[in-house]
Amino acid sequence: MCEGRVVIVTGAGNGIGRHHALEFARQGATVVVNDRGVRRDGSGGSGTPADEVVAEIAAMGGQAVADHGDVSDVAAAEEMVATAIDRFGRLDVLVNNAGILRDRTLVNMAEEEWDDVLRVHLKGTFAPSRAAARHWRRRAKAGERVAGRLVNTSSSSGLLGNIGQSNYGAAKAGIAGFTIVAAMELAPYGVTVNAVAPGARTRMTEGLMAEADGDLDPYDPAAISPLVAWLGSERSAGVTGQVFDARGGTIGVYEGWRVGPTATLPRLWRAEEVDGEVRKLLAQAVRNPRLPEAAG
Repeated sequence: MCEGRVVIVTGAGNGIGRHHALEFARQGATVVVNDRGVRRDGSGGSGTPADEVVAEIAAMGGQAVADHGDVSDVAAAEEMVATAIDRFGRLDVLVNNAGILRDRTLVNMAEEEWDDVLRVHLKGTFAPSRAAARHWRRRAKAGERVAGRLVNTSSSSGLLGNIGQSNYGAAKAGIAGFTIVAAMELAPYGVTVNAVAPGARTRMTEGLMAEADGDLDPYDPAAISPLVAWLGSERSAGVTGQVFDARGGTIGVYEGWRVGPTATLPRLWRAEEVDGEVRKLLAQAVRNPRLPEAAG
């Protein structure tokens, strides 16, 4: 499906990202495996998780190279994209997957816990995306046919909410919004931009998701990668600005924010009129199943 395509996957040393990198390799792509992780014994240097994934791909007969840059560092993100171009001639696909968790309820959250999560997820999506987009724009302006693919990682925590994850949810909602705007901006260059909101058991979610019960593991991290590989292929042409739910044997399309039930007057509303009308509208609207009953 991705024969000859050059792909970067961030956060690809473990979990979902590792499965993405391996799936792209199985589909014929050359992969830049980005991960900041150090050696398993914590000493750094060779033998990092990214290097181990590169070795796995080589054992499959594929081609890959490791990158250990910080996705939230603009210079490092530019170097990552330059690595793909210098080693393999161009970049076709960027999968923004890197992330961390610092779960805490709002009243207990430390400033650094907020900053770290938004830096890695949100800036860590922006920085590589900008570098890749500039590469695709240069190629398009030179008259080259571009079939670029940008695949971001959102989450149901940002789209539907989850207690204890105001930092993570804000970042992931931001990534969904970023995806839609980037899809509009990059379309003239031949680039599609989509996102996945995965449900999977990883090191980040260890202990939060049930173990497999039966033949189908609903939280198998490998379940997300076939969709991501398709989104990174030329077969997904024309699909852009979408956010997909992916978990176990399920693929869904998030329908996103849209105006639902509406009441309109030929004049401005008065404050005393709002209560009754808003309650009528809410009674007709689709309710987020994760929201608790409102406090009195």
